[in-house]
Amino acid sequence: MHIAIIGAGAAGCFCAIELAQRLPHAVISVYERAGKPLAKVAVTGGGRCNLTNTFEGVRSMESAYPHGARLMKRLLREFSHDDVCRWFEQAGVRLVAQEDHCVFPVSQDAMEIVHTLTRLMRQHGVRLFTHARVTRIAHADDGTYSIGMADGSTVQAQCVVVTTGGSPKLSGLDMLQPLSLEVVPPAPSLFSLCLPNHPLCQLMGTVVDEVTASIPGTKFRASGPLLLTHWGLSGPAILRLSSYAARYLQECDYQSRLALNWFGDASEAEVLALLQDLWQRHPQKQLQSVYPPCLNSRLWHCLLELCQQRPAARWSELHPKHLVRLSAMLSHHVLSVSGKNRFKEEFVTCGGVALSNVAPSTLESRRHAGLYFAGEVLDVDAVTGGFNLQAAWTMGYVVAKSIAAARLLP
Repeated sequence: MHIAIIGAGAAGCFCAIELAQRLPHAVISVYERAGKPLAKVAVTGGGRCNLTNTFEGVRSMESAYPHGARLMKRLLREFSHDDVCRWFEQAGVRLVAQEDHCVFPVSQDAMEIVHTLTRLMRQHGVRLFTHARVTRIAHADDGTYSIGMADGSTVQAQCVVVTTGGSPKLSGLDMLQPLSLEVVPPAPSLFSLCLPNHPLCQLMGTVVDEVTASIPGTKFRASGPLLLTHWGLSGPAILRLSSYAARYLQECDYQSRLALNWFGDASEAEVLALLQDLWQRHPQKQLQSVYPPCLNSRLWHCLLELCQQRPAARWSELHPKHLVRLSAMLSHHVLSVSGKNRFKEEFVTCGGVALSNVAPSTLESRRHAGLYFAGEVLDVDAVTGGFNLQAAWTMGYVVAKSIAAARLLP
């Protein structure tokens, strides 16, 4: 039996290894359009590979998986983050969980994960073909699949697993057209936001540990560290917000208002109380020399000027109404976003093959027996923190288990 896996990313390679262990007599081929496998894994987590998350800080599955939460909740019962950790540790990778619940290899080197997976693929006899671009997948009358390649050749397989990852354009899914599947138009996810010519851009490199970002007039909001860049805003808070609001921001062409609470989830009244405390305890000190501990001096100086307050003024010179105005701005600082920036090389999309096409317990196509999907090619995406890779490992595992179970039945 020939099993063809289209795409040598995290889901595809993991699925191939699991299949080879479960079906040692099957011929397993992985076709990758790029020149090497696992290119995205090699750069994830800033090159350190945030391969999963402990899920300790996850309040709801929707907060980790803006699209596909219900499916992921079900699949994670089959292969959880604990299972992922055990799998890699048994393969010889030592892991460490950070305070933010992200899990990395102790080596802090993503290439350790890449080399582990490619080693296991070779060890189990998985055939890897690079520079092999698939242009067409068709289901033949005899139940097999015909896979058309860009070089004009054709590959036959009894079973096909599509793990091509997210596609920023709908044309990236053209290979599936003969199968008549429902497709959700893709939209970029996990991106930073641009603030052209805004004074905050002069503070590039500044990090605020806990900020809440929201889009006024909507329910979209996210909290976490915020990073000021030379083009605008980035960091976990912004990346999570971009994931939650991916379609909304695409529809408004990335022109939107954005509200920042520089004090995390503190209310305006709580921020006012903090400022009043500084006002009472340091009346003769300059505003620029005494400031809330969650902000650094450069950012505080900038925010004062944006609120039309003189940094060199003394706290005693502030009228109570100025404190009220300053607290209102610090807890609800409205900015105008104009455009987005890609988040390094870790490009993620929402959209793809609609979940209605697949059986949730096996990820097999409802219309085409022997056709499976795993990873970001499905309409499943996650926020930063190792959740996207967790989805890839989990779905790759579930597909391999499902194929093996189906093939071993009498």
